[in-house]
This record gives sequence, structure tokens and C-alpha cells, in this order.
Amino acid sequence: MLERIEADYLIETPGDPEKAADVMAGEQSSGTFAPIPGETVELKARSAARVEALELLEEVASPSLPGSIAAPGSACRRARVTLSWPLDNIGTDLIGLMATVSGNLFELKQFSGLRILDIRLPEAFAAAYDGPKFGISGTRSLAGVDAGPLIGTIIKPSVGLSAAETAAAVAELLEAGIDFIKDDELQADGWYCPFDERVKAVMQVIRSHSQGTGRKAMFAFNVTGEVDQMRRRHDLVLAEGGTCVMASLNSVGLSGLLGLTRHSQLPIHGHRNGWGYLSRAPMLGWSYIAWQKFWRLAGVDHMHCNGLSNKFAEPDESVIASARECLTPMFDSKPCMAMPVFSSGQTVHQAQDTYQALGSADLIHAAGGGIMAHPGGPAAGVAGLRQAWDAAMAGIPAGDYALGHPELAAALKAFQK
Repeated sequence: MLERIEADYLIETPGDPEKAADVMAGEQSSGTFAPIPGETVELKARSAARVEALELLEEVASPSLPGSIAAPGSACRRARVTLSWPLDNIGTDLIGLMATVSGNLFELKQFSGLRILDIRLPEAFAAAYDGPKFGISGTRSLAGVDAGPLIGTIIKPSVGLSAAETAAAVAELLEAGIDFIKDDELQADGWYCPFDERVKAVMQVIRSHSQGTGRKAMFAFNVTGEVDQMRRRHDLVLAEGGTCVMASLNSVGLSGLLGLTRHSQLPIHGHRNGWGYLSRAPMLGWSYIAWQKFWRLAGVDHMHCNGLSNKFAEPDESVIASARECLTPMFDSKPCMAMPVFSSGQTVHQAQDTYQALGSADLIHAAGGGIMAHPGGPAAGVAGLRQAWDAAMAGIPAGDYALGHPELAAALKAFQK
């Protein structure tokens, strides 16, 4: 059983990688830039970080990032490094963990590149945090979807619709048979579409539709704000019969998110907007594999993972690796699995590749334009995406399945790339 906190890094340095790794360990535990009297042998044995492994990788012709001790145009060496820390240093403080594994590392001039790849935690963290309260099974139960993906969409335009106009769009989507709808991350509590007014208007049409059909679609209301605001907004959604709230993780931070999840009686839909500034430079920042573990442990039920053939810069293999990680147990005693959310330029064309690559339909497939821009309207858009997934899970090529399913046929044609 793991007794120490471990983190893996990709580093690039113009100097000796072993010495650079020692600097990392000192900076993130008991040491500093010069020996100090208080760092005794006994203290180091108790509290110092250790370099557990170092694997030398390729040499590159020039530094990836500015600001290091590397001369312009000089060669640098890359390596994979594993550091570990005694649990006693921080206990099970998740926010302290974030500072421990990242802290000032990105600023050290010994490095012309540094990226956090993964973290591994002792079981004590599983005992200290609830993790997702609903996860996959709870989400399926609330949305009334026993198998297959939740077919979802995002309210578009992102901003500009009034509360009444938003409710009218939701009514149309409900009639179309949608499983899941969410606010855009830009729509929180604007003057043109106040949060309270939007919740009451949207939930009125959701309740009305549910009474007539016996089926209640899930709507993720964007509660992002200060902690007290988020709790109050959550309580309004709950009182109105809502079944999900959404938070922008990078905006509210770990402390804010924990303030919401410990209060919440609803699934938390975690949006990762801003992820690019943490990840886009290949030799800087975070791997999603490491980053998402913090949020799952803190209680997020749905994690955005981008989507295949997306409109952003992330390659498909990274998207799938991220989604697989959300479905991979974190601990033997507490899996903390979150439902991955595929979005960003999604249409019927990605269903088959997503299912084949992930090997699971435990996901939310959120298509904005891929549903709303269907030539037959939203109902045909929902039907077409659902048919694409039916074909994928049955192992039938989408083109063949489309011969007997006109909504899918029209979508395949309309969204050709």
C-alpha cells in the first residue's frame, strides 16, 4: 500500500537532470537555495522529498521556455522524474497537496520545461474526502438513462437569451427527447438573464414536461460564483426540483469547489474552461491525468474532457486518455469515478470513434451545433445523434445504419468535414 505521496514530472534542463531533480525535491519540501541550520539530518529524514526515479530521455537543440539558465540556442536534456513526500508533511489537505506537487516548480530557472504528469495518493485521502456523491450510476438514475450515453447539448447562443427565451429553447429540446442540457460557462448571473429568473423559468418547463411524459431531463445550471453564492444558487435549483449544478473549476478553485460539494445534494458538473492555459504548452503545466484527480476527490461527478475532432488544439489521443482516466478507480476503497463529458464541435461523426476508443458508453455526449443546426431541427438532431450511438454500440458503420434512419443520414451529410 502506498504510504507516501508520489508525483511524476517531465522536465527539461540545460544542466544535470539529477541535480535539477534534487533542486525540485528541496524546493518542494524542507530545503531552499542554500543550506540552513534548521535543516538537520533528523528533519530531512522526517520531512524531505525524495527523488524516487529518474529516467533520462532525449536531448533537444534549444530550450522550450524562456527564463532558464540555458543560453539561447543551447542544448537541453529531458527526463522523467518521480518525487515522493511523507504524508505527515501535509496530512490529507487537498489544497496543500496542490501546493506541494506544483508550488514554485514552474518558475525555477534550472528548468527550461516542467510538466506534472501524474500523482498517486495514499488511501488516507480516500478516507478524508467523499469523492463524487452521484457519479455515473447516480447521474443515470436522475436522468432516467439506464444504458448508452446521455445525449446532451448546451444552450446557444451562449449569452444574449433572456430567461424566458432560454426556457423556450429548453422546451423545444425537451420535446426533441434530450437527456441532458447545460448552461454555457459564460452564462452565470448576468443582468439580461438573472440566475434566479432563469432557474425558475427553465424548471417550470422541465416540471411540466416531466408531468406529461414521466421523464425528467437533467439541466446543469451554472452556479459559478463566490462560495455563499454557489450554495444559495444550489439551494434554489434543489428547491425548484433541479437535478444538477455546474461549476467552472478553474474559476472557483479547490477551496470554492469543496465549499460547494460539501453542501451539495445534487450532482456537480465540472467545467474545465481555462484548461488551455494550464496545458497547451507541451513542456509546461499539467497533464489532465494528474489535474483531474484533485477534482474527482473533491466531489465532481462529471468531468469535461473535450471531444474527438474537436475545435480546440488538443489531439484525439489526449482526449481519450483523459476520459479513460475519469473511469479509472483512484483507490481500492473508493473509486471516485466521474462521468466524462465529450463536447466541443461534436456531431454524429464522432460517436463511433469515441465508443471504439473509449470502450464504454458511460459518458455525456454534448453537441451544441451538432443538434441545434441539424437541417431537420433539434428533434432530428437529437434523434440523429442517438442513432449514431445506437449504430456505434451495435458495431454497425454509421453509413450503413443511416440507410434506415433518415435523421442520421441527414446529419452525416450536413456535418461533413
